[in-house]
Amino acid sequence: MNAIRRGLGNTVVQAFLVVIGLVWMTPLAGLFLSSLRSAEDTAKGGWWTVFTGPGQLSFDNYSALLENSGITQAFWNTVLISVPTTVLVVVVAALAGYAFAWLDFPGRDSVFLLVVALLVVPVQIGLLPVAKLFGQLGLFGTIPGVVLFHVAYGLPFAVFLLRNYFAEMPKEMLEAARMDGGSEWRIFTRLVLPVGRPAIASLAIFQFLWVWNDMLVALLFADSSSQPLTVQLQSQIRQFGSNIDVLAPGAFLSLVVPVVVFFAFQRHFVQGVMAGSVK
Repeated sequence: MNAIRRGLGNTVVQAFLVVIGLVWMTPLAGLFLSSLRSAEDTAKGGWWTVFTGPGQLSFDNYSALLENSGITQAFWNTVLISVPTTVLVVVVAALAGYAFAWLDFPGRDSVFLLVVALLVVPVQIGLLPVAKLFGQLGLFGTIPGVVLFHVAYGLPFAVFLLRNYFAEMPKEMLEAARMDGGSEWRIFTRLVLPVGRPAIASLAIFQFLWVWNDMLVALLFADSSSQPLTVQLQSQIRQFGSNIDVLAPGAFLSLVVPVVVFFAFQRHFVQGVMAGSVK
């Protein structure tokens, strides 16, 4: 009897999760189907009408999108902003996190408290001062300027996260490595990084998604030649619904890359979440 109840419970839970998954995927599916329809078909009815009229679907919108130099350039600008930002944040945060967790140096705790205090500083406070500074340095309106801003505001949380994760590693493991003659750099690269891979992967996913979907920082710090896809799509809006044949495929292109990145690192992300919940 208990086995039947447990089996019924698992079935109900699985059915509920399937329903939740379908509801979550519905907007994505609707956006994809809308991106395959012409502006005339979109004006006549919703995307669900493709199930009764599949002849509406074609890849003409994507062909036109690839010929749109503004969209394609904005896509590569987004890549050139998101990838270096994610790499820099992860590398610097991993080094700083290890130093704050396991290296003794003067003022370590005070500096770490300063890093934690930076978590409460809103992005909006730094927009105008940093924009003025970048203007003086010649970085305003450039991709490196956008990257530096994202790195600066992404590091406090990244350092805080990785420092706490590294600090939970067994002290005996690191002491044994030092007794075997391992240098700090060797311990960091050969021991700490492999053990901390789930947390690092989780950080990389969050940082990439944040930068890829950002619009506020790019809207202020990027000019027409360096603006990412989010800003370019916003500038393409002439009137609500008038150019859905451009916006729908562009929005789906902007959405599908983070989804692919998430599923590619899903295993490491789940390991990081589970490890954090246990600790």
